[in-house]
Amino acid sequence: MKTKIIQLIVVFAIIVSSCSKRIEYTQDFKDQTSGKYLYNQDDVIEVFYQSNKLFLKWRGAAKIEPVVLEENEIFMVDMYKKLRFVQHPETNERYLSIIQEDNEDVITYDYLKVAKDYKTPSMYLKEKNYDKALAGFLLIKKKDSTSDFINEREFNSLGYKHIRDKKYKDALEIFKINVVLHPTSDNVYDSLAEGYLLNNDSLQAYTNFTKALDLNNRNRRAKAFVDAYSIE
Repeated sequence: MKTKIIQLIVVFAIIVSSCSKRIEYTQDFKDQTSGKYLYNQDDVIEVFYQSNKLFLKWRGAAKIEPVVLEENEIFMVDMYKKLRFVQHPETNERYLSIIQEDNEDVITYDYLKVAKDYKTPSMYLKEKNYDKALAGFLLIKKKDSTSDFINEREFNSLGYKHIRDKKYKDALEIFKINVVLHPTSDNVYDSLAEGYLLNNDSLQAYTNFTKALDLNNRNRRAKAFVDAYSIE
């Protein structure tokens, strides 16, 4: 079933692509529209041009060629949305606007164009710039404390992936971020304690296992370590 759906999407993309217009973009238009657009708090759409063709980068895809409908209108097969380049009349900020199916004349300001050097928290995380990553994730939390972008399990999984790869310092930094984002969870302190152990800091490990135990007195691993450390 999944294979058939993929095949249908591919066929659809080929059919739609055949309708794509050949546009001679001016340099002014390319300068105004190329760059990064904020898709959500931790993801961007990047617009760029090669040989006078418009392309996008989005969600790991390095080069997506949309269907060109008009000079400032495209169809993104991956999103199944029509998009239009617009400029806000009051702020002069540029956006990618979703073209409404029921009324194409309505202009909305959906994906804000951001500075060329703009980076999402995940981008900073990938670069191992942990301070800036944390600052970005804290901003997300401030706006929405239940956001999927600050999911406790996801950070924990990433930390343990680093451990499996024997990147113990990186694991420790991820666990530190998780503690700041989820300070009432015993599990994040438990993981942070393990991170310290792997970085040969038993005192910090004890401190964080103690915190985990304070939050959850049924945390067996924390209790075992605290009891053993206290006996020593």
